[in-house]
Amino acid sequence: MATQVDFYQLSRDPVEKVVAMLARKVLQAGHKLLIVTKDADSRTALSKALWNAGPTEFLAHGEAGQTGEAQQPILLSDSINTANGATMIILADGQWREEATGFERALLLFGGEQTQTARQLWRAMDGREGITQQIHKQGEDGRWRAGA
Repeated sequence: MATQVDFYQLSRDPVEKVVAMLARKVLQAGHKLLIVTKDADSRTALSKALWNAGPTEFLAHGEAGQTGEAQQPILLSDSINTANGATMIILADGQWREEATGFERALLLFGGEQTQTARQLWRAMDGREGITQQIHKQGEDGRWRAGA
């Protein structure tokens, strides 16, 4: 299976806002999503952001290991957990996990302090069979642009 790896360089908006925006797009495209971060406080903040994702709607989700996890369109976890059958994964803590290549699409979000590590990962994946990559950067206007 081929995997699209998208690198999202966070420079303007907090991770919670970006995750909510990306999660909405994933659901609109008809996919299930896994969001991974090791930090429990981060998962709590992400959960709140998903509940408050818009003025008229929330993004339904659950925590891995809880009852009904298989039915959740979005699953929050501290590790790779495909209990909900997710085809897309967001690595919200900036930490790459090789198991992410088992998804159709993996989105790695990273901040300024993780830029060097992300560049090294990009180079390591460059030309790797079954992997395509794209970088996304946010402009001053808040819009995300794909590019080099």
